[in-house]
Amino acid sequence: MPGKEVGKVTHYFPKVSVAVLELTAPIKVGDTIRVKRHDGGFTQQVSSMQIDHAQVSEAKPGQSIGLKMSERVHEGNKVFVEETEP
Repeated sequence: MPGKEVGKVTHYFPKVSVAVLELTAPIKVGDTIRVKRHDGGFTQQVSSMQIDHAQVSEAKPGQSIGLKMSERVHEGNKVFVEETEP
């Protein structure tokens, strides 16, 4: 189960492996995210993110964030936050 959708990739900078995400739900450093791609996707932990080149620990719906990715992503890929067990 992919979890709750938090946004989608609007741009990707391959030289620095950074994706720009347009958020539809909150996200914070420490969350585990899943990127859904044509090949199934991958999971990674959010270790840092930026808004307008400034480090932030959390972001809200409607904001665009820069996020370092462990694998290549493409515009339109959806991003989900993995649900944590209580």
